[in-house]
Amino acid sequence: MNRREILRHGTLVLLLGSQQIARGATIIGVRVWPAPEYSRVTIESDAKLKSSQIVRIDPPRLLVDIEGLELEPQLRDLVAKVNADDPFIAGIRASQHAPGVVRLVLELKQPALPQVFTLPPVAAYRHRLVFDLYPVKEVDPLEALIAERLKDQPVAPPAPPGDPLGDLIAQQLKRPTPPAVIASADAAPRVARKTDRLIIVAIDPGHGGEDPGAVGPRGTREKDVVLQIAQRLRERINASVINGNPMRAFMTRDADFFVPLGNRVQKARRVQADLFVSIHADAFLTPSARGASVFALSEIGASSTAARWMAAKENQADLIGGLNIKAHDSHVAHALLDMSTTAQINDSLKLGSALLGEIGSVGRLHKGRVEQAGFAVLKAPDIPSVLVETAFISNPDEETRLRSDAYQDQLADAIMRGVRDYFGKNPPLARSRPL
Repeated sequence: MNRREILRHGTLVLLLGSQQIARGATIIGVRVWPAPEYSRVTIESDAKLKSSQIVRIDPPRLLVDIEGLELEPQLRDLVAKVNADDPFIAGIRASQHAPGVVRLVLELKQPALPQVFTLPPVAAYRHRLVFDLYPVKEVDPLEALIAERLKDQPVAPPAPPGDPLGDLIAQQLKRPTPPAVIASADAAPRVARKTDRLIIVAIDPGHGGEDPGAVGPRGTREKDVVLQIAQRLRERINASVINGNPMRAFMTRDADFFVPLGNRVQKARRVQADLFVSIHADAFLTPSARGASVFALSEIGASSTAARWMAAKENQADLIGGLNIKAHDSHVAHALLDMSTTAQINDSLKLGSALLGEIGSVGRLHKGRVEQAGFAVLKAPDIPSVLVETAFISNPDEETRLRSDAYQDQLADAIMRGVRDYFGKNPPLARSRPL
């Protein structure tokens, strides 16, 4: 081959490379995650996408121009993926705005604060372009929790005209802290006095949204079963009274959406939770591993190699779920560094022991003692916090049990008994402000 032929072939290679580059990225999948706290749209591709966005106020819209794309059927599928009950997104339109540029128009139901960012490949995901839509005014979780409790208040019947007794009853019910009917799982319905102290248990269903958690042999996703168990536990907590004090459960997520680890801790602290229980389903490299475990935080390192491995795996949730690092609050990030206290860890071990004893009565235990490691989600300095691995979802038999209503009820009952046992020996302390 002479010089002229080499140059000719070289030019051909360059031309082919140019055509390949011009083709742009290929869309692998598109997903929409609606939730009361925020809605997320994810576009997954085989190459990093570059975008720019424009926010319109009236009517509220988000316009996103994505470079290096042609209008593919997957992008048109976004239109069908928007649920009618999505609190933020009314609809999505896609068009070829310019050669190699696709424009997405997100029609919004309310003004929103958008965050648009990219995520590098991790786990089973390739490159992701993410749009998060947050409300302009964030809902205070403590206010929402109190409002939920006040729904249980008895409504005074209208008094006949000129009825002094009826007028007196109506005046009593108009007081700032009126009585509320609180049902107990082991007692008759009672009326809570305004001096009652509301006991709050934060329930944290692991994973969610883009992060499915572990997946069993039959395709069972950890994020789904732990949410179901958490919802059953919430019902039991909300129907309970301990030492004359009504209880209320607070869920860090109550639907299929992603919550960063630091935000889970922050949310529990904002509602002044008395306890924090994170619910998961374990997984291992071999299907023979089985049994439930309970973990607490450690100040001096993991209590075993398995505990260290488990903490490292669970702490990857932010990477898989898709955390916008640039927008992550600095004080939340700081909370993940070192917020542990000796008193909190000691109380967490007591709570863990109470839960382990009860869970062991309904299923096999992987280890008979509370393990410890550096779980990011357990780093609330003032809340006894534990992580419950309910079973090994990677074990075919335990996966089947986790899918069953009966076993989920048994687990919820066992955790509820453990919470009762803990408070029986460790009454909740007074709060800085009453609820």
